[in-house]
Amino acid sequence: MDVRPQLLDALSALRDRVAAVRLPFPLPGAPRARQTRVELLAQLDDYLVPRLRAPEAPLLAVIGGSTGAGKSTLVNSLVGRRVTEAGVLRPTTRTPVLVCHPDDHHWFAGQRVLPQLTRVWLPERCEEEREDQDARGDGSEEQESGVLRVETSASLPAGLALLDAPDIDSLVSANRVLAAELLCAADIWVMVTTASRYADAVPWHLLRTAKEYGVTLVTVLDRVPHQVVGEVSRQYAALLTRAGLGAVPRFTVPELPESAGGGNGLLPSTAVAPLLEWLTHRVRDPAARQQAVARTACGVMDSLNARMPELAGAVAAQYAASVRLTGAVENAYAKEGARVRGRLESGAVLSGDALTRWRAHPADATDGELLESLVDSLTALLQCAVAAADEQVRAVWGAEPAARAVVPAGPDPESGERIGLVVRRWRRVLEELAEEEVRELERPAAPDPEAVAALLAASLLGGRRARSAGERLAERIGAQGALRLRDRGGELVTTYIERVLHAERDRRLAPLDALDVTPEPQAELIAALSVTKKER
Repeated sequence: MDVRPQLLDALSALRDRVAAVRLPFPLPGAPRARQTRVELLAQLDDYLVPRLRAPEAPLLAVIGGSTGAGKSTLVNSLVGRRVTEAGVLRPTTRTPVLVCHPDDHHWFAGQRVLPQLTRVWLPERCEEEREDQDARGDGSEEQESGVLRVETSASLPAGLALLDAPDIDSLVSANRVLAAELLCAADIWVMVTTASRYADAVPWHLLRTAKEYGVTLVTVLDRVPHQVVGEVSRQYAALLTRAGLGAVPRFTVPELPESAGGGNGLLPSTAVAPLLEWLTHRVRDPAARQQAVARTACGVMDSLNARMPELAGAVAAQYAASVRLTGAVENAYAKEGARVRGRLESGAVLSGDALTRWRAHPADATDGELLESLVDSLTALLQCAVAAADEQVRAVWGAEPAARAVVPAGPDPESGERIGLVVRRWRRVLEELAEEEVRELERPAAPDPEAVAALLAASLLGGRRARSAGERLAERIGAQGALRLRDRGGELVTTYIERVLHAERDRRLAPLDALDVTPEPQAELIAALSVTKKER
Protein backbone atom coordinates (compact mmCIF):
# COMPACT_ATOMS: atom_id res chain seq x y z
CA MET A 1 0.00 0.00 0.00
CA ASP A 2 3.01 2.29 -0.33
CA VAL A 3 1.76 5.18 -2.45
CA ARG A 4 3.81 7.83 -4.20
CA PRO A 5 2.80 11.41 -3.39
CA GLN A 6 2.27 12.03 -7.09
CA LEU A 7 -0.59 9.51 -7.15
CA LEU A 8 -2.30 11.22 -4.23
CA ASP A 9 -1.90 14.56 -5.99
CA ALA A 10 -3.38 13.07 -9.17
CA LEU A 11 -6.33 11.65 -7.24
CA SER A 12 -6.93 14.99 -5.53
CA ALA A 13 -6.91 16.74 -8.91
CA LEU A 14 -9.27 14.10 -10.30
CA ARG A 15 -11.56 14.62 -7.33
CA ASP A 16 -11.69 18.38 -8.00
CA ARG A 17 -12.56 17.74 -11.66
CA VAL A 18 -15.42 15.44 -10.64
CA ALA A 19 -16.70 17.99 -8.12
CA ALA A 20 -16.74 20.67 -10.84
CA VAL A 21 -19.07 18.64 -13.08
CA ARG A 22 -22.52 20.13 -13.64
CA LEU A 23 -25.36 18.03 -15.06
CA PRO A 24 -28.40 20.32 -14.98
CA PHE A 25 -30.28 19.07 -18.03
CA PRO A 26 -32.82 16.22 -17.65
CA LEU A 27 -31.29 14.13 -20.44
CA PRO A 28 -31.50 10.34 -20.77
CA GLY A 29 -28.73 8.93 -18.63
CA ALA A 30 -28.32 12.11 -16.58
CA PRO A 31 -29.71 10.61 -13.32
CA ARG A 32 -27.22 7.76 -13.54
CA ALA A 33 -24.39 10.19 -14.29
CA ARG A 34 -25.37 12.34 -11.29
CA GLN A 35 -25.34 9.24 -9.09
CA THR A 36 -21.95 8.28 -10.53
CA ARG A 37 -20.63 11.72 -9.63
CA VAL A 38 -21.94 11.45 -6.06
CA GLU A 39 -20.47 7.98 -5.64
CA LEU A 40 -17.11 9.00 -7.08
CA LEU A 41 -16.85 11.95 -4.70
CA ALA A 42 -17.90 9.78 -1.76
CA GLN A 43 -15.38 7.06 -2.58
CA LEU A 44 -12.55 9.49 -3.20
CA ASP A 45 -13.26 11.65 -0.14
CA ASP A 46 -14.40 8.99 2.31
CA TYR A 47 -12.35 5.97 1.29
CA LEU A 48 -9.68 5.96 -1.39
CA VAL A 49 -7.64 9.07 -0.54
CA PRO A 50 -7.89 8.58 3.27
CA ARG A 51 -6.99 4.88 2.92
CA LEU A 52 -3.99 5.57 0.70
CA ARG A 53 -2.80 8.33 3.01
CA ALA A 54 -3.15 6.11 6.09
CA PRO A 55 -2.95 2.44 5.11
CA GLU A 56 -2.44 1.50 8.76
CA ALA A 57 -5.85 2.89 9.83
CA PRO A 58 -8.44 0.40 11.14
CA LEU A 59 -10.56 -1.58 8.74
CA LEU A 60 -14.05 -0.13 8.41
CA ALA A 61 -16.81 -2.67 7.81
CA VAL A 62 -20.11 -1.02 6.89
CA ILE A 63 -23.23 -3.05 7.64
CA GLY A 64 -25.71 -2.23 4.89
CA GLY A 65 -28.98 -3.55 3.63
CA SER A 66 -32.68 -2.94 3.22
CA THR A 67 -35.41 -2.21 5.74
CA GLY A 68 -35.87 -4.79 8.46
CA ALA A 69 -32.85 -6.86 7.47
CA GLY A 70 -31.59 -6.95 11.06
CA LYS A 71 -28.51 -4.78 10.68
CA SER A 72 -28.75 -3.26 14.17
CA THR A 73 -29.28 -6.61 15.84
CA LEU A 74 -26.27 -7.96 13.95
CA VAL A 75 -24.03 -5.06 15.01
CA ASN A 76 -25.15 -5.28 18.64
CA SER A 77 -24.53 -9.01 18.65
CA LEU A 78 -21.06 -8.66 17.12
CA VAL A 79 -20.16 -6.09 19.78
CA GLY A 80 -21.83 -7.97 22.59
CA ARG A 81 -23.99 -5.13 23.86
CA ARG A 82 -26.53 -2.60 22.63
CA VAL A 83 -24.73 0.17 20.78
CA THR A 84 -27.26 0.88 18.05
CA GLU A 85 -31.01 0.62 17.84
CA ALA A 86 -33.46 0.14 15.02
CA GLY A 87 -36.26 2.61 14.65
CA VAL A 88 -39.71 1.83 15.94
CA LEU A 89 -41.21 2.75 12.57
CA ARG A 90 -40.21 1.26 9.24
CA PRO A 91 -38.20 2.23 7.35
CA THR A 92 -35.89 3.26 10.16
CA THR A 93 -34.32 6.70 10.19
CA ARG A 94 -31.57 6.19 12.73
CA THR A 95 -28.43 8.24 13.06
CA PRO A 96 -25.54 6.12 11.75
CA VAL A 97 -23.43 4.57 14.51
CA LEU A 98 -19.75 3.67 14.27
CA VAL A 99 -18.29 1.31 16.86
CA CYS A 100 -14.55 0.82 17.31
CA HIS A 101 -12.02 -0.31 19.92
CA PRO A 102 -11.12 2.47 22.41
CA ASP A 103 -7.53 2.48 21.10
CA ASP A 104 -8.84 3.28 17.61
CA HIS A 105 -11.10 6.16 18.57
CA HIS A 106 -8.66 8.81 17.34
CA TRP A 107 -8.90 7.45 13.78
CA PHE A 108 -12.60 8.34 13.60
CA ALA A 109 -12.82 11.35 15.91
CA GLY A 110 -11.44 13.64 13.21
CA GLN A 111 -12.42 14.24 9.60
CA ARG A 112 -10.29 11.53 8.00
CA VAL A 113 -13.36 9.72 6.68
CA LEU A 114 -16.91 11.02 6.22
CA PRO A 115 -15.81 14.64 6.76
CA GLN A 116 -19.33 15.94 6.09
CA LEU A 117 -20.68 14.31 9.27
CA THR A 118 -20.36 15.88 12.71
CA ARG A 119 -18.93 13.48 15.30
CA VAL A 120 -20.79 12.73 18.50
CA TRP A 121 -18.67 10.57 20.76
CA LEU A 122 -20.41 8.49 23.38
CA PRO A 123 -18.11 6.48 25.65
CA GLU A 124 -18.98 2.92 26.51
CA ARG A 125 -22.02 2.76 28.78
CA CYS A 126 -23.42 -0.06 30.81
CA GLU A 127 -26.87 -1.44 30.10
CA GLU A 128 -28.30 0.20 33.23
CA GLU A 129 -27.22 3.64 32.07
CA ARG A 130 -28.64 3.03 28.61
CA GLU A 131 -31.95 1.84 29.99
CA ASP A 132 -32.14 4.88 32.26
CA GLN A 133 -31.52 7.17 29.31
CA ASP A 134 -34.12 5.39 27.21
CA ALA A 135 -36.62 5.75 30.05
CA ARG A 136 -36.01 9.51 30.09
CA GLY A 137 -36.78 9.62 26.38
CA ASP A 138 -33.41 10.90 25.19
CA GLY A 139 -32.07 7.66 23.80
CA SER A 140 -30.60 6.93 20.42
CA GLU A 141 -33.96 6.80 18.69
CA GLU A 142 -33.74 10.54 18.21
CA GLN A 143 -32.66 11.41 14.67
CA GLU A 144 -29.83 13.87 14.27
CA SER A 145 -29.17 15.16 10.77
CA GLY A 146 -25.58 15.22 9.57
CA VAL A 147 -24.28 13.37 12.64
CA LEU A 148 -22.13 10.26 12.99
CA ARG A 149 -22.38 8.75 16.46
CA VAL A 150 -19.10 7.15 17.55
CA GLU A 151 -19.05 4.54 20.30
CA THR A 152 -16.18 2.44 21.63
CA SER A 153 -16.19 -1.12 22.83
CA ALA A 154 -13.25 -3.14 24.13
CA SER A 155 -14.99 -6.32 22.95
CA LEU A 156 -14.16 -5.47 19.35
CA PRO A 157 -10.65 -6.36 18.20
CA ALA A 158 -8.35 -3.38 17.77
CA GLY A 159 -8.09 -2.43 14.11
CA LEU A 160 -11.74 -3.15 13.27
CA ALA A 161 -14.64 -0.68 13.18
CA LEU A 162 -18.28 -1.46 12.46
CA LEU A 163 -20.69 1.09 11.01
CA ASP A 164 -24.43 0.55 11.17
CA ALA A 165 -25.82 2.41 8.16
CA PRO A 166 -29.39 3.64 7.55
CA ASP A 167 -31.63 1.58 5.29
CA ILE A 168 -30.63 1.76 1.65
CA ASP A 169 -34.34 1.74 0.72
CA SER A 170 -35.47 4.29 3.31
CA LEU A 171 -38.50 6.39 2.41
CA VAL A 172 -36.43 9.41 3.48
CA SER A 173 -34.26 10.32 0.49
CA ALA A 174 -31.54 11.88 2.66
CA ASN A 175 -31.16 8.54 4.46
CA ARG A 176 -30.81 6.65 1.18
CA VAL A 177 -28.11 9.06 0.04
CA LEU A 178 -26.33 8.80 3.38
CA ALA A 179 -26.47 5.01 3.31
CA ALA A 180 -24.84 4.99 -0.13
CA GLU A 181 -22.15 7.42 1.01
CA LEU A 182 -21.38 5.29 4.07
CA LEU A 183 -20.95 2.21 1.91
CA CYS A 184 -18.52 4.15 -0.26
CA ALA A 185 -16.36 4.72 2.83
CA ALA A 186 -16.02 1.01 3.62
CA ASP A 187 -13.05 -1.31 3.37
CA ILE A 188 -15.51 -4.19 3.67
CA TRP A 189 -19.15 -4.21 2.62
CA VAL A 190 -21.33 -6.46 4.78
CA MET A 191 -24.58 -6.87 2.87
CA VAL A 192 -27.44 -8.07 5.07
CA THR A 193 -30.64 -9.53 3.68
CA THR A 194 -33.29 -11.89 5.01
CA ALA A 195 -34.68 -15.27 4.10
CA SER A 196 -37.88 -13.64 2.92
CA ARG A 197 -36.28 -10.82 0.91
CA TYR A 198 -32.99 -12.14 -0.47
CA ALA A 199 -34.37 -12.02 -4.03
CA ASP A 200 -35.54 -8.39 -3.76
CA ALA A 201 -34.10 -5.75 -6.07
CA VAL A 202 -32.48 -3.63 -3.36
CA PRO A 203 -29.95 -6.14 -2.00
CA TRP A 204 -29.07 -7.27 -5.51
CA HIS A 205 -28.49 -3.70 -6.60
CA LEU A 206 -25.98 -3.38 -3.75
CA LEU A 207 -24.35 -6.70 -4.62
CA ARG A 208 -23.99 -5.77 -8.29
CA THR A 209 -22.55 -2.39 -7.31
CA ALA A 210 -20.02 -4.07 -5.02
CA LYS A 211 -19.02 -6.41 -7.84
CA GLU A 212 -18.71 -3.49 -10.25
CA TYR A 213 -16.39 -1.66 -7.85
CA GLY A 214 -14.45 -4.81 -6.98
CA VAL A 215 -14.73 -4.17 -3.24
CA THR A 216 -14.25 -6.72 -0.46
CA LEU A 217 -17.74 -8.10 0.05
CA VAL A 218 -19.45 -10.34 2.61
CA THR A 219 -23.11 -11.38 2.59
CA VAL A 220 -25.26 -12.26 5.58
CA LEU A 221 -28.51 -14.17 5.12
CA ASP A 222 -30.41 -13.26 8.28
CA ARG A 223 -33.49 -14.62 10.05
CA VAL A 224 -33.56 -17.96 8.26
CA PRO A 225 -36.09 -20.40 9.79
CA HIS A 226 -34.42 -23.64 10.95
CA GLN A 227 -36.69 -25.85 8.89
CA VAL A 228 -35.71 -24.21 5.55
CA VAL A 229 -32.13 -23.11 6.28
CA GLY A 230 -30.61 -25.66 3.89
CA GLU A 231 -32.98 -24.94 1.01
CA VAL A 232 -32.80 -21.13 1.33
CA SER A 233 -29.00 -21.22 1.61
CA ARG A 234 -28.73 -23.34 -1.55
CA GLN A 235 -31.05 -21.05 -3.50
CA TYR A 236 -29.19 -17.95 -2.34
CA ALA A 237 -25.85 -19.52 -3.24
CA ALA A 238 -27.18 -20.36 -6.71
CA LEU A 239 -28.28 -16.75 -7.25
CA LEU A 240 -24.87 -15.46 -6.16
CA THR A 241 -23.09 -17.89 -8.47
CA ARG A 242 -25.31 -16.91 -11.38
CA ALA A 243 -24.41 -13.24 -10.71
CA GLY A 244 -20.70 -14.00 -10.71
CA LEU A 245 -20.47 -13.67 -6.92
CA GLY A 246 -20.13 -17.33 -6.01
CA ALA A 247 -16.78 -16.74 -4.28
CA VAL A 248 -18.20 -14.11 -1.92
CA PRO A 249 -18.13 -15.29 1.72
CA ARG A 250 -21.64 -16.14 2.96
CA PHE A 251 -22.88 -16.32 6.49
CA THR A 252 -26.28 -17.53 7.67
CA VAL A 253 -27.97 -16.37 10.85
CA PRO A 254 -30.94 -18.48 11.95
CA GLU A 255 -34.23 -17.01 13.04
CA LEU A 256 -34.20 -16.73 16.82
CA PRO A 257 -36.47 -15.11 19.41
CA GLU A 258 -33.91 -12.33 19.77
CA SER A 259 -34.25 -11.55 16.05
CA ALA A 260 -37.67 -10.01 16.67
CA GLY A 261 -36.40 -7.51 19.18
CA GLY A 262 -36.34 -4.61 16.71
CA GLY A 263 -32.57 -4.31 17.04
CA ASN A 264 -32.71 -4.20 20.83
CA GLY A 265 -32.06 -7.89 21.42
CA LEU A 266 -28.72 -9.68 21.31
CA LEU A 267 -28.28 -12.90 19.37
CA PRO A 268 -26.34 -15.72 21.00
CA SER A 269 -22.63 -15.35 20.37
CA THR A 270 -22.64 -18.66 18.49
CA ALA A 271 -25.01 -17.19 15.88
CA VAL A 272 -22.56 -14.47 14.83
CA ALA A 273 -19.28 -16.18 15.77
CA PRO A 274 -18.37 -17.23 12.17
CA LEU A 275 -18.78 -13.66 10.86
CA LEU A 276 -16.89 -12.17 13.80
CA GLU A 277 -14.07 -14.70 13.31
CA TRP A 278 -13.88 -13.83 9.62
CA LEU A 279 -13.68 -10.10 10.37
CA THR A 280 -11.17 -10.64 13.18
CA HIS A 281 -8.97 -12.69 10.85
CA ARG A 282 -8.99 -9.82 8.33
CA VAL A 283 -7.66 -7.55 11.07
CA ARG A 284 -5.11 -9.75 12.79
CA ASP A 285 -3.62 -11.61 9.86
CA PRO A 286 -1.36 -9.22 7.91
CA ALA A 287 -1.82 -11.06 4.62
CA ALA A 288 -5.62 -11.18 4.97
CA ARG A 289 -5.74 -7.51 5.97
CA GLN A 290 -3.55 -6.55 3.03
CA GLN A 291 -5.75 -8.56 0.68
CA ALA A 292 -8.98 -6.97 1.96
CA VAL A 293 -7.67 -3.41 1.82
CA ALA A 294 -5.84 -3.78 -1.48
CA ARG A 295 -8.80 -5.48 -3.12
CA THR A 296 -11.17 -2.64 -2.26
CA ALA A 297 -8.68 0.14 -3.04
CA CYS A 298 -7.67 -1.43 -6.36
CA GLY A 299 -11.31 -2.15 -7.17
CA VAL A 300 -12.21 1.50 -6.73
CA MET A 301 -9.18 2.55 -8.78
CA ASP A 302 -10.04 0.09 -11.54
CA SER A 303 -13.65 1.29 -11.60
CA LEU A 304 -12.42 4.78 -12.48
CA ASN A 305 -11.48 3.49 -15.93
CA ALA A 306 -15.13 2.90 -16.75
CA ARG A 307 -16.91 5.49 -14.61
CA MET A 308 -14.80 8.53 -15.52
CA PRO A 309 -15.34 8.16 -19.31
CA GLU A 310 -19.03 7.54 -18.60
CA LEU A 311 -19.18 10.79 -16.61
CA ALA A 312 -17.22 12.61 -19.33
CA GLY A 313 -19.71 11.34 -21.92
CA ALA A 314 -22.59 12.67 -19.85
CA VAL A 315 -20.82 16.05 -19.63
CA ALA A 316 -20.41 16.07 -23.41
CA ALA A 317 -24.11 15.30 -23.86
CA GLN A 318 -24.98 18.17 -21.53
CA TYR A 319 -22.82 20.59 -23.51
CA ALA A 320 -24.29 19.36 -26.81
CA ALA A 321 -27.77 20.03 -25.43
CA SER A 322 -26.69 23.49 -24.31
CA VAL A 323 -25.33 24.21 -27.81
CA ARG A 324 -28.60 23.08 -29.38
CA LEU A 325 -30.71 25.22 -27.06
CA THR A 326 -28.43 28.22 -27.51
CA GLY A 327 -28.38 27.74 -31.27
CA ALA A 328 -32.18 27.71 -31.40
CA VAL A 329 -32.30 31.12 -29.69
CA GLU A 330 -29.51 32.64 -31.77
CA ASN A 331 -30.93 31.32 -35.05
CA ALA A 332 -34.42 32.59 -34.25
CA TYR A 333 -33.21 36.10 -33.40
CA ALA A 334 -30.83 36.19 -36.38
CA LYS A 335 -33.71 35.22 -38.66
CA GLU A 336 -35.98 37.90 -37.21
CA GLY A 337 -33.17 40.46 -37.40
CA ALA A 338 -32.84 39.80 -41.14
CA ARG A 339 -36.62 40.06 -41.51
CA VAL A 340 -36.66 43.42 -39.70
CA ARG A 341 -33.96 44.77 -42.04
CA GLY A 342 -35.93 43.58 -45.03
CA ARG A 343 -39.07 45.24 -43.70
CA LEU A 344 -37.19 48.52 -43.23
CA GLU A 345 -35.96 48.45 -46.81
CA SER A 346 -39.50 47.88 -48.05
CA GLY A 347 -40.80 50.76 -45.93
CA ALA A 348 -43.00 48.60 -43.70
CA VAL A 349 -42.50 50.99 -40.79
CA LEU A 350 -44.19 53.74 -42.81
CA SER A 351 -47.64 52.16 -42.66
CA GLY A 352 -50.87 52.59 -40.77
CA ASP A 353 -50.93 55.74 -38.63
CA ALA A 354 -47.33 56.58 -39.61
CA LEU A 355 -48.22 56.54 -43.33
CA THR A 356 -51.29 58.68 -42.69
CA ARG A 357 -49.26 61.29 -40.86
CA TRP A 358 -46.52 61.23 -43.50
CA ARG A 359 -49.05 61.98 -46.21
CA ALA A 360 -50.50 64.77 -44.09
CA HIS A 361 -47.09 66.23 -43.23
CA PRO A 362 -46.43 69.10 -42.88
CA ALA A 363 -49.85 70.64 -43.58
CA ASP A 364 -52.03 68.54 -41.29
CA ALA A 365 -49.43 66.69 -39.20
CA THR A 366 -46.68 68.31 -37.18
CA ASP A 367 -43.05 67.17 -37.12
CA GLY A 368 -43.50 65.84 -33.61
CA GLU A 369 -46.58 63.85 -34.55
CA LEU A 370 -44.76 62.29 -37.52
CA LEU A 371 -41.79 61.40 -35.33
CA GLU A 372 -44.01 59.89 -32.65
CA SER A 373 -45.92 57.77 -35.15
CA LEU A 374 -42.65 56.48 -36.67
CA VAL A 375 -41.35 55.61 -33.21
CA ASP A 376 -44.56 53.71 -32.42
CA SER A 377 -44.42 51.87 -35.73
CA LEU A 378 -40.77 50.87 -35.28
CA THR A 379 -41.52 49.73 -31.73
CA ALA A 380 -44.39 47.58 -32.97
CA LEU A 381 -42.18 46.04 -35.68
CA LEU A 382 -39.52 45.11 -33.14
CA GLN A 383 -42.08 43.75 -30.68
CA CYS A 384 -43.50 41.52 -33.40
CA ALA A 385 -39.98 40.35 -34.29
CA VAL A 386 -39.19 39.46 -30.69
CA ALA A 387 -42.52 37.66 -30.26
CA ALA A 388 -41.92 35.69 -33.47
CA ALA A 389 -38.40 34.76 -32.37
CA ASP A 390 -39.71 33.60 -29.00
CA GLU A 391 -42.37 31.52 -30.70
CA GLN A 392 -39.72 29.82 -32.83
CA VAL A 393 -37.62 29.16 -29.73
CA ARG A 394 -40.56 27.62 -27.90
CA ALA A 395 -41.28 25.36 -30.89
CA VAL A 396 -37.69 24.08 -31.03
CA TRP A 397 -37.27 23.82 -27.27
CA GLY A 398 -40.56 21.96 -27.00
CA ALA A 399 -38.92 19.02 -28.78
CA GLU A 400 -35.80 19.17 -26.57
CA PRO A 401 -35.87 17.21 -23.26
CA ALA A 402 -33.08 19.44 -21.96
CA ALA A 403 -35.28 22.55 -22.27
CA ARG A 404 -37.32 21.49 -19.26
CA ALA A 405 -34.51 22.83 -17.09
CA VAL A 406 -34.68 26.34 -18.54
CA VAL A 407 -37.91 26.84 -20.51
CA PRO A 408 -39.50 30.20 -19.63
CA ALA A 409 -42.93 30.30 -18.03
CA GLY A 410 -44.41 32.31 -20.92
CA PRO A 411 -44.14 35.57 -22.89
CA ASP A 412 -42.23 38.31 -21.10
CA PRO A 413 -44.79 41.05 -20.18
CA GLU A 414 -42.00 43.61 -19.78
CA SER A 415 -40.51 43.07 -23.23
CA GLY A 416 -42.68 45.73 -24.93
CA GLU A 417 -41.75 48.37 -22.37
CA ARG A 418 -38.04 47.65 -22.75
CA ILE A 419 -38.24 47.84 -26.54
CA GLY A 420 -40.20 51.09 -26.41
CA LEU A 421 -37.61 52.61 -24.10
CA VAL A 422 -34.73 51.76 -26.46
CA VAL A 423 -36.58 53.12 -29.50
CA ARG A 424 -37.32 56.38 -27.65
CA ARG A 425 -33.62 56.66 -26.87
CA TRP A 426 -32.91 56.22 -30.56
CA ARG A 427 -35.33 59.05 -31.30
CA ARG A 428 -33.55 61.34 -28.83
CA VAL A 429 -30.14 60.58 -30.31
CA LEU A 430 -31.54 61.20 -33.79
CA GLU A 431 -32.91 64.59 -32.64
CA GLU A 432 -29.54 65.50 -31.15
CA LEU A 433 -27.88 64.55 -34.43
CA ALA A 434 -30.28 66.83 -36.32
CA GLU A 435 -29.69 69.69 -33.86
CA GLU A 436 -25.93 69.35 -34.30
CA GLU A 437 -26.23 69.44 -38.07
CA VAL A 438 -28.47 72.49 -38.00
CA ARG A 439 -26.03 74.37 -35.74
CA GLU A 440 -23.26 73.86 -38.25
CA LEU A 441 -25.25 75.34 -41.13
CA GLU A 442 -24.02 78.77 -42.24
CA ARG A 443 -27.40 80.19 -43.14
CA PRO A 444 -29.23 83.22 -41.86
CA ALA A 445 -32.48 81.22 -41.43
CA ALA A 446 -31.73 77.73 -40.14
CA PRO A 447 -34.44 75.06 -40.46
CA ASP A 448 -36.26 73.72 -37.42
CA PRO A 449 -34.22 70.81 -35.94
CA GLU A 450 -37.39 68.86 -35.21
CA ALA A 451 -38.43 69.11 -38.87
CA VAL A 452 -34.97 67.87 -39.92
CA ALA A 453 -35.25 64.98 -37.45
CA ALA A 454 -38.74 64.04 -38.71
CA LEU A 455 -37.63 64.03 -42.36
CA LEU A 456 -34.48 62.08 -41.47
CA ALA A 457 -36.53 59.45 -39.58
CA ALA A 458 -38.96 59.17 -42.50
CA SER A 459 -36.14 58.71 -45.01
CA LEU A 460 -34.44 56.07 -42.82
CA LEU A 461 -37.57 54.06 -41.96
CA GLY A 462 -39.87 54.71 -44.95
CA GLY A 463 -37.91 52.88 -47.62
CA ARG A 464 -39.33 53.32 -51.10
CA ARG A 465 -42.51 54.86 -49.66
CA ALA A 466 -40.61 57.91 -48.43
CA ARG A 467 -38.29 58.73 -51.30
CA SER A 468 -39.39 62.35 -51.22
CA ALA A 469 -38.24 62.62 -47.55
CA GLY A 470 -34.62 62.63 -48.65
CA GLU A 471 -35.28 65.29 -51.27
CA ARG A 472 -37.08 67.51 -48.78
CA LEU A 473 -34.27 67.01 -46.28
CA ALA A 474 -31.68 68.06 -48.91
CA GLU A 475 -33.70 71.21 -49.63
CA ARG A 476 -33.46 72.24 -45.97
CA ILE A 477 -29.83 71.41 -45.11
CA GLY A 478 -28.17 70.83 -48.47
CA ALA A 479 -27.26 67.68 -50.37
CA GLN A 480 -23.99 67.11 -48.49
CA GLY A 481 -25.60 67.60 -45.09
CA ALA A 482 -28.50 65.34 -46.02
CA LEU A 483 -26.13 62.60 -47.23
CA ARG A 484 -24.05 62.93 -44.07
CA LEU A 485 -27.10 62.76 -41.84
CA ARG A 486 -28.49 59.72 -43.65
CA ASP A 487 -25.18 57.83 -43.27
CA ARG A 488 -24.91 58.59 -39.57
CA GLY A 489 -28.62 58.03 -39.01
CA GLY A 490 -28.49 54.68 -40.84
CA GLU A 491 -25.73 53.53 -38.48
CA LEU A 492 -27.88 54.58 -35.55
CA VAL A 493 -30.87 52.61 -36.83
CA THR A 494 -28.76 49.49 -37.26
CA THR A 495 -27.12 49.95 -33.85
CA TYR A 496 -30.37 50.38 -31.95
CA ILE A 497 -32.20 47.58 -33.73
CA GLU A 498 -29.32 45.22 -32.94
CA ARG A 499 -29.30 46.52 -29.39
CA VAL A 500 -32.97 45.62 -28.98
CA LEU A 501 -32.69 42.17 -30.56
CA HIS A 502 -29.41 41.29 -28.86
CA ALA A 503 -30.70 42.38 -25.46
CA GLU A 504 -33.87 40.30 -25.79
CA ARG A 505 -31.88 37.35 -27.14
CA ASP A 506 -29.46 37.58 -24.21
CA ARG A 507 -32.35 37.63 -21.76
CA ARG A 508 -33.65 34.39 -23.28
CA LEU A 509 -30.14 32.93 -23.03
CA ALA A 510 -29.57 34.09 -19.44
CA PRO A 511 -31.07 30.92 -17.84
CA LEU A 512 -28.81 28.82 -20.04
CA ASP A 513 -25.76 30.93 -19.27
CA ALA A 514 -26.51 30.65 -15.55
CA LEU A 515 -26.18 26.85 -15.79
CA ASP A 516 -22.57 27.36 -16.90
CA VAL A 517 -22.44 24.25 -19.09
CA THR A 518 -19.09 24.36 -20.89
CA PRO A 519 -17.04 21.82 -22.90
CA GLU A 520 -13.92 22.05 -20.72
CA PRO A 521 -14.97 19.59 -17.97
CA GLN A 522 -15.11 16.70 -20.45
CA ALA A 523 -11.47 17.14 -21.48
CA GLU A 524 -10.43 17.86 -17.90
CA LEU A 525 -12.01 14.60 -16.65
CA ILE A 526 -10.23 12.53 -19.28
CA ALA A 527 -6.95 14.34 -18.68
CA ALA A 528 -7.21 13.81 -14.90
CA LEU A 529 -7.93 10.11 -15.41
CA SER A 530 -4.96 9.83 -17.77
CA VAL A 531 -2.62 11.41 -15.22
CA THR A 532 -3.97 9.16 -12.46
CA LYS A 533 -3.44 6.02 -14.56
CA LYS A 534 0.10 7.15 -15.41
CA GLU A 535 0.99 7.82 -11.78
CA ARG A 536 -0.57 4.54 -10.69
